[in-house]
Amino acid sequence: MLLLSVLPSIVLFFVVWKQDRIEKEPAKLLWKLFLFGLLTTVSASIIEIVAGDIILGFMNHNGMLYLIIDNFLIVALSEEAGKYIVLKKITWRNPAFNYTFDALVYSVTVSLGFATLENILYLLENDFSIAIVRALFSVPGHVFFAIFMGYYYGLAKHADAYGDERLSKKYLRKAFWIPVLLHGFFDLCLSTEYGLFLLLFFIFDALLTTFAFIKLFKQSRIAAAIPEPENHTDNNTVA
Repeated sequence: MLLLSVLPSIVLFFVVWKQDRIEKEPAKLLWKLFLFGLLTTVSASIIEIVAGDIILGFMNHNGMLYLIIDNFLIVALSEEAGKYIVLKKITWRNPAFNYTFDALVYSVTVSLGFATLENILYLLENDFSIAIVRALFSVPGHVFFAIFMGYYYGLAKHADAYGDERLSKKYLRKAFWIPVLLHGFFDLCLSTEYGLFLLLFFIFDALLTTFAFIKLFKQSRIAAAIPEPENHTDNNTVA
């Protein structure tokens, strides 16, 4: 059961890692990101419990407003905030961060740290069928949110290197809020008892998977170099 809980993370990491065609990232840095990502599972759990008691304690647990607040403002916000903070603190000024695609590798590694421990904790309390469902949806979901985070994070670093602080901050905001919104809607669809939301989930999951892989493979092909700020000589852009 333990192997089944970590196998999806291993497979998905190597799918992303293989796309880093120019220069592989230092193993020490990736392990650091993974381990700190794992710790965000603990911090997010504490925040979710405390915030849930304070904010949601007096609300109708069957109401749509409750589900929206719980999934977007408590679960998705606390989990993606933890990942984003780890990503930014560890990598933003790291000299190994010298290509835009590196950002995707970093963000996915952090998210897989989170998803791995979360998966283990879920499987300790549930049966084999839960392991299969999480392997097919939950763990890949964290990776897809991370691909969007890494995509915009890489653009932010690229803009920062060329001195465009305004554009860099714009992309950093997107690197945070877009994964929060994707994560929140993903969880909301699975939290309701309405059949329409289950249908929406499968449509959303298919679109999320498609666009995440498009971004992953495209960024792998066109990875732009990120120079030291004082060394840039032109105004290269990346899309």
